[in-house]
Amino acid sequence: MVGLDSSATIFKTFCLVFVRIYLAMIVQGTNYKYVRWHKFSSAFIKDTYEYITLEAMDPARNSVFLFQTLFSELIPTNGIYHKWRILASRIECDKAVDSKFDEDTSIDGFYKSGMLKWLSDEALAGDNKKYYVVQESELRENDWLQLLMEIGFFSKAKCDVEATPPLEIKKVVIETKEEYITEAREKLKAKDAIFYIRYKYNGEPSSSVWAGDHKAIIRKTMDGKPGHMGLEVADDEE
Repeated sequence: MVGLDSSATIFKTFCLVFVRIYLAMIVQGTNYKYVRWHKFSSAFIKDTYEYITLEAMDPARNSVFLFQTLFSELIPTNGIYHKWRILASRIECDKAVDSKFDEDTSIDGFYKSGMLKWLSDEALAGDNKKYYVVQESELRENDWLQLLMEIGFFSKAKCDVEATPPLEIKKVVIETKEEYITEAREKLKAKDAIFYIRYKYNGEPSSSVWAGDHKAIIRKTMDGKPGHMGLEVADDEE
């Protein structure tokens, strides 16, 4: 088993958040819990690849199993803090991993722009079919939105923060070209979407430079392959 020292706390947090986001958004109905690290390794070819195996528990069956994740960190493009691709997220098996994220043919060009700007009130009012304001009750029901907030915050703060910061989500607006069938809230399950998140770091300014209000812009894309998901965090909030 491979352990992590304190210098890898943020890396560990990213890995766990990625797995939890994938399970919550894609593998509906699961409630797997992280138990501990099992092993991990890194490789660099053109991009950085992280091979991670965790021990997880299924509370419904009271069983512990190994869970595999492979994700790559790509070189950021203009206007992007971080750019990741989840290439595997599964219970341990010997099946080969499809490590090619099919962005060229499977992702709409609307979601490929390098620059992401904060959503203006005028834009939100002018095209309400493309945007959805997440209701307060839905923020509680869909805890993966909290995880997206954490990804946005850790991307900004890097290692200059405690492992579990006191974050409070305030508002989320979803932008997607996908149309809903019966209810606008279906946009929460859009395959490709951009999330505009307002949140607060609770605490006194004297105790943390991060205390106060923040924003995050996160873009999620999927190429249709099992276990694949892309996440990008913008570096321009305004």
